[in-house]
Amino acid sequence: MSINLDKEQKSPKRRFLLILGTAAFICFIILGLMIMFWDALPLQLQPYQRKLFGAFIIGYAILRFSRVLKKDKYDE
Repeated sequence: MSINLDKEQKSPKRRFLLILGTAAFICFIILGLMIMFWDALPLQLQPYQRKLFGAFIIGYAILRFSRVLKKDKYDE
């Protein structure tokens, strides 16, 4: 059962961009968590720098995903 709040079918372009944006969101979240918590990752950063850089990447992922979900008023 599909929940569509706009009560209209998404175009194939919009659907593809949603899937691609979701995949990018998941990849960026995983990358941020890897940088923050995986000590075997070969980065020459201090622990606080790793956590800050990982948090920055996770924040970027959230920003990107929110832009994907935002409905463009000029779309269609």
